[in-house]
Amino acid sequence: MLPAELLKKIKRIQLKTNYLANEVFSGEYESAFRGRGMEFEEVREYHPGDDVRSIDWNVTARVGEPHVKVFREEREMTVMVMVDLSASLNFGTHERLKNETAAEVAAVLAYAAVKSNDKVGLILFSDRVEKYIPPKKGTAHIYRIIQEILTYRAQFERTCIRFPLEYLMHVRQRHSICFLISDFLDQGYETALNIASRRHDMLCIQLYDRAEEQLPAMGYLKMRDPESGEECWINSSRASFQKGFQEQAKSFQEETQNKFRKIGVDSVLIEQSGDYVEPLLQFFREREKRQ
Repeated sequence: MLPAELLKKIKRIQLKTNYLANEVFSGEYESAFRGRGMEFEEVREYHPGDDVRSIDWNVTARVGEPHVKVFREEREMTVMVMVDLSASLNFGTHERLKNETAAEVAAVLAYAAVKSNDKVGLILFSDRVEKYIPPKKGTAHIYRIIQEILTYRAQFERTCIRFPLEYLMHVRQRHSICFLISDFLDQGYETALNIASRRHDMLCIQLYDRAEEQLPAMGYLKMRDPESGEECWINSSRASFQKGFQEQAKSFQEETQNKFRKIGVDSVLIEQSGDYVEPLLQFFREREKRQ
C-alpha cells in the first residue's frame, strides 16, 4: 500500500495531465508526430476537386463512373518515455522536485499519445536501466507509468545516458517516438544519442532548477554532490564564486543544447518549477511547421 500523501500526488498528476492532454494539447501531438505512411481505406465515387491521380481506373472501367482510392494516415505508433531517476533529480527549490516535474511531463506526453491510439512504454534509468515497461495502450497503463516514476527507488545514484539509449536500440527494433527526460548531468552519450536518432524520432527534454544557475549568498556552506557524494566547503557570498557559479551553469546548458543541435535531435529546455506547458506547445507548433 502506498502512503496516502503519495496516492494523492499521483491522482493530482493524473487528473492534471489528462486534462492538459485533452484540452490544451488536443491535436498538437498528432500534428507534430504524424504517421509514417498511408494505408488504403476505401474506393468511392469521384467528386469535383478530387486529385485525378487517385482515380482507380479498374473500378472506373468496371462501373462506368469515375471512382477514387481513399487513403488514411497510418496513425498507430509506439512511444517510449525514458526518465532519469538518478539522485540529481531529487532536487528542487520551489513547489516540486525535478522528478515530480519529470513525472508530469512524461504523463502529459503519454496521455496525448494514448489519445491518438499510440502505445506507450517506459524506461527508468540511473547509470543503468532500472526498469522497463513494454508499450501498451490505455489510461490505466498511464496511471501505472506515473506511479512507477514517482515511487520507484533507483538502486544507483549516478547518471549514464548512454546505457538506456543502447537498451532502447535493443528492445525497439522498429521506429518509435522517444522522449528522453533528464537534467543531462552526464558526458560521453553523444555517439549513442546519434545512433538512436537515426532509427527513432528523439526529443530530449532537459530539466533544470533556477538554484542551479544562481546560488543564494549565505556565507560558508557545505556542498554535496548528490550522485558522487563528494563534499566541499564554499563561500557562497564571495563575488568571484557567484560569478563563476553562474558562468559554469550557463556554459553547461549552452553546451548541452549545442550537443543536441550538432547531432540533429529536437530538444526542449524546461525550468522545473515553472510552466512546462508553454515550452512543449511551442515545440509542437514549430515541429508542425517543419513537416
